[in-house]
This record gives sequence, C-alpha cells and structure tokens, in this order.
Amino acid sequence: MHGVARLSRLGVIRVMGADASPFLHGQLTQDFALLGLGEARLAAFCSAKGRMLASFIGFKLTDDEILLVCNRDLLPATLKRLSMFVLRAKAKISDASDDFQLWGLAGSAVPEALPELAWSKFESDGAQVVRLYPAGDTPRALWLAPASQTMPAGSLLDERDWNWLEVVSGVTMLSHPVVEAFVPQMLNYESVGGVNFKKGCYPGQEVVARSQFRGTLKRRAFIVHSASPLEVGQPVFHETDAEQPCGTVAAAGERPHGGWDAIVSMQTSAAVSGRLSAGAADGPTLQLLALPYPLLEDI
Repeated sequence: MHGVARLSRLGVIRVMGADASPFLHGQLTQDFALLGLGEARLAAFCSAKGRMLASFIGFKLTDDEILLVCNRDLLPATLKRLSMFVLRAKAKISDASDDFQLWGLAGSAVPEALPELAWSKFESDGAQVVRLYPAGDTPRALWLAPASQTMPAGSLLDERDWNWLEVVSGVTMLSHPVVEAFVPQMLNYESVGGVNFKKGCYPGQEVVARSQFRGTLKRRAFIVHSASPLEVGQPVFHETDAEQPCGTVAAAGERPHGGWDAIVSMQTSAAVSGRLSAGAADGPTLQLLALPYPLLEDI
C-alpha cells in the first residue's frame, strides 16, 4: 500500500518555554531531557496508578518548543491535566491542532532520506517527518507541517486504510474508549520504545517499573483477525470463561480486502491455545496473528 492519508483524528499539544523538556520528562514515560532535534519519542501519560491516560508521539521543533501528537478525543482532558502540573515551570501548554496538518505516509510516499530506525525524525521543506513502525513490509511515517503548507506528495489513501496499517504495525495510540484500561506494558510500550526504565520519576512510575522488574506482567498486546467488524473497547473472551473477558480491543481497522484486524490487550495465558471471540463468548471468532516485533523479556 502506497500513498498519503490525512489524519483528522489526531491533534497537537504544544509545550513551549525554557522548561518544556524537563517538565515533560517528569510527566511522561519516556526521556525528554535528552531528546534531540533528529528524533521523536513514543510516550505515555499515566495516572498515579500507572494507567494510561493518553499516549503521544513527541518531538522538538526547537530547543524550547515540543509538539505532542495524540488522539483528538483525548486532547482536551489531557491538556487540562498536564496544565495542573506546570506550577512554577517555565512552560506554556496549549492546543495547537489548528496550526498544523498531520498526514500519514505509506510505502513509496515515505522519503528515502528518512533514517530507517523507528522514531527517527528529519525536517523536509518545513515539514517534520517521523519514522514509524512499519506495517508488515510497508514503511510508514508521520508528516506534520504548518496548516498553510502544501500537502505531501503521493496518491490519496483513505484514513481507514491508515488505521488498518497502524493496527498491523502493532503500535497503539490510546483513544477515549480505553482510557485508564492499561498500564503501558499491556500495549507492549516497553518493547516499541514507549518506556524508559532508566529515567527519573513520573506519575505511575512505581507501578510501571514494578510490573516490569518483578515479572508480574500477565497481559500483553496481540494482533487478531476477524471476519466481523471490531471496535475499540470491545471485550474479548476465551472459551474457558464465558463470563469474564480475557482482554480488550485497543485498536481496530478494516482490512482493505475484507475482514477486520485489531490489537487486543489480553491475558498471556489466553493466547496460548483455545478459541477467542469478540463481544461475547459466542461472538465472532478471532484468529491470533504473529506480532511484528519481539517482546522485551520481563526481568
């Protein structure tokens, strides 16, 4: 699949000021203190209980200006909550969604000059281009530019096609139906560059670290396929328990040629064997697919 898709469901939070980097470093799961101009960060914003309130792709425009790309349905509440923690920090937080346009680049639309390492970033003709995890053999990138700038070159893709590519990549951007449903590792964030275990404190850090270093992770993200439609927040059941769901759909996308794929966060034991179904114990059958990346081992 090749082309460009307008990402209308995403918005942008701008953090400006001399303390923009240290402020975000103290709030998110990734290292923003050492964030360079040629890289981006996948990061989660968690509650004190370690549950994800939002997730971002963050990067610097300048040393004093950082942009956080997230789902629009989470932006107002996230902006309000982050603002509560600014206190005396020299940082101003605002909704900058109207100032920028966001596009997804797939296949040949991804610039050849963009480094192949995920979360690499470079500037091209006034646009910021971030390398994302691929969808199978399809390279992907995030393209952000001022709202007045000409759109990126490439044939137009439907945003639904981009949503499916995102599912195939195995990397979930949190959305409203599943706020506070997961700690980052339940979406494999530690395995795709979304958690730094060496950085300083942030809300929920103790819970996140304890889950990793005590080997207590019992839920992970998996990719599944169904012949029937799937939706975010939908429960997933294993044949051994018709009452209690074993997982939750975290992201879903319609395959271009039929069926649906989804990222499901569920009990690791449920992924070993047995029938999985969506919505109810007698719901549509789910086929477990291979993850496109290795999981970081529990410690």
